[in-house]
Amino acid sequence: MLDFIVNPTAGGKHGKKTAKTVGKLTAILKEKGVDFTFHYTSEKGQGATITKNLIENGATDIIVVGGDGTLHEVINGFSNFENVNMGLIPCGTGNDFADALSISLDPEKALDLILNGTPKYVDFMQMPTVRGMNVIGMGIDVQVLKYYQSLKKKTKFGYTKSLLKTLFKFKALSFDGTYNGETKQYHSYIAAIANGHCFGGGIPLCPIADATDGKLHYIAVKQMSKLRLIYAFLRLKQGKVLKLKQTFHDTLSEIKIDKAEPYTVNVDGELYENIPFEVKVVSNTLKFYR
Repeated sequence: MLDFIVNPTAGGKHGKKTAKTVGKLTAILKEKGVDFTFHYTSEKGQGATITKNLIENGATDIIVVGGDGTLHEVINGFSNFENVNMGLIPCGTGNDFADALSISLDPEKALDLILNGTPKYVDFMQMPTVRGMNVIGMGIDVQVLKYYQSLKKKTKFGYTKSLLKTLFKFKALSFDGTYNGETKQYHSYIAAIANGHCFGGGIPLCPIADATDGKLHYIAVKQMSKLRLIYAFLRLKQGKVLKLKQTFHDTLSEIKIDKAEPYTVNVDGELYENIPFEVKVVSNTLKFYR
């Protein structure tokens, strides 16, 4: 039995993309005689509640139909990891974690992974109050998201436009980062922890990140001149921000970020106020069709 959790508004265009995807999935599943049920979310956060209830009632395969936001909700309702598998049919505005796992945007090909594949372990990130799948960050990425969320149309270009708008207004933050037994002070535009390699609908923050290797990547970017920021932005779009001399990058299994002033944390594109910024990787636990 496959339980699909569907965000009917994923992908924009008034849900047309999701409706078309569900139609394709339904036709294939019926043709193959597969037992399935679609469960639709109707409000923010409901994916976690639906997931929790399904697993408590014996579900064994939870399949996300949506983007990174829906995936984020589902992992936060997940339990009984030994007996429940996760799958993904990507159809969101941003499908960054699907890209990290090389899952096709073609619904038929993505479904084939689930029907004919074997679930394999995928890492996720555990914080004291919330889980993340793709990228957790504080700083410039939060302000970009705030601008982006104010847009009427949510598109990849809209995210890039929001990033450009933020670049010349945002001031670097001061914070402490503790990992591998050492605490360092940073004055940086961002504190990002990457499990996947892209964010913002395909912007390659950390191309070398691998969501299956048991490691997380920590990225911080030092303050620089406005002119240098333009160059840094171009390098980011090219997937080469790690090569900037202002970029600090390291691998780790857990990290704690401390900041004196109130702050907002971006977890997979969702914003959380003043939650403990402590992240550790969880490996060999979540089984994912990929």
